[in-house]
Amino acid sequence: MTLLLQQLSDLWGAPRAGCVEPSVPLGRVCTDSRQLSPGDFFVPLVGERFDGHRFLAQLPDKGVDAAVVARGWEHSVPPGVLHWCVEDTLVAYQQLALLHRRSLGHPLVAVTGSAGKTTTRELIRAALAPLGSVCASEGNNNNDVGVPLTVLESTAGDAALVIEMGMRGPGEIARLSRCCEPDVAVITNIGTAHIGRLGSRAAIAAAKCEITAALKPDGLVVIPAGDALLESTLTAIWSGRVCRVQLAGDPSTNPELPPADLIGSVAADQLVVNGVSLPLPLEGLHNARNLILAVSVAQELGLSTAQLQSMQVSMSGGRNRRFQQGGLTVLDETYNASPEAMFAALDLLASQPGRRFAVLGTMLELGDSSLELHRQVAARAAELGLDGLVVVDAGEEGRVMQQAASGLTRLAWVDTPEEAASPLAEWLAAGDVLLLKGSRGVALERLLPQLPLL
Repeated sequence: MTLLLQQLSDLWGAPRAGCVEPSVPLGRVCTDSRQLSPGDFFVPLVGERFDGHRFLAQLPDKGVDAAVVARGWEHSVPPGVLHWCVEDTLVAYQQLALLHRRSLGHPLVAVTGSAGKTTTRELIRAALAPLGSVCASEGNNNNDVGVPLTVLESTAGDAALVIEMGMRGPGEIARLSRCCEPDVAVITNIGTAHIGRLGSRAAIAAAKCEITAALKPDGLVVIPAGDALLESTLTAIWSGRVCRVQLAGDPSTNPELPPADLIGSVAADQLVVNGVSLPLPLEGLHNARNLILAVSVAQELGLSTAQLQSMQVSMSGGRNRRFQQGGLTVLDETYNASPEAMFAALDLLASQPGRRFAVLGTMLELGDSSLELHRQVAARAAELGLDGLVVVDAGEEGRVMQQAASGLTRLAWVDTPEEAASPLAEWLAAGDVLLLKGSRGVALERLLPQLPLL
């Protein structure tokens, strides 16, 4: 992004120090003092353990002569550095992202949901590839800092921008929506992730529907059909266009709810939509549902279903990853977990040939619902008749899961990922399939180097 003095003065008033012509470009926005280059515009952010203002003295040495700073730090700005004073530099950073977003001519797609938002983001990125270069969120850049970072990375040469929006509490997605002004908003589902912070599915639905806060008036919301809570929450705040999608064979929707606008059917690893067969790039019915959300977005942006037949999707480690370790097939889902994602992963495991084993770790941020939701997950594992289950949890959730899955022939409860290697070494044989899934804080990937080579 290239800033002009006049643009920033319109936002924050007259700058302090220095004298620059209004038409002079101020350079790339940067928040990391370690990555500053000559001509950059510095935005020092403040976190729980850091304060970028401490590096203001380095600006002249790095060739940086313009910045925005929080009030109270103006006296720390080196002489000659042009700067603006604001109440909150994070808000200023998001304002810069919006300023840049409005200068771009391509559509912006925003994605949120309780589960599957990263996968859906990647499916949308792949589906939009026929349009040209697609800029999209990377890794965990789905929060107050990561979203503006991604927006600012997009260039006029891109054909589309895909933004993932996460949240830890009410109001966050609304802020993210306001710094993006999406053309299309996708809500993958309303589940129980973060219920410990928000207290109920109704509060989660309200938080996810904040994605419409700055959705373009002629924009589109894409949602799964048949969720009464999502429908009622969305209707209360959004009166614009909605596209509802569904897989044939899913439970019938309530006849009082709007029907699906786009229906796909799954057969022989293909998703058939609009009479066109699309290879399923990722395994599992849950990913087929994510794919039809992406198809709807592509359709809205002018692509035909036939143009999606050569989609190529690349997922980061710990998500939708299958690999062979000797004679063992590993389904690596170690990156994160919610109850809905756990159920989907277990159903995928149950569809695999041969003997099926799972290592399941704790799900975090479930609050007062935690014990019951962990019980349900373990009960589902027992219902599916897995050949073995290792529960990784040092607390009460682990005890509850062990009790709920007590009908399984092979069952172990351990405190750490590394300890799961011992029962697995006794149980596993060539030809078996092993699922690893748990929340990020459990770090189940620590088990991977210790898996037996069969």
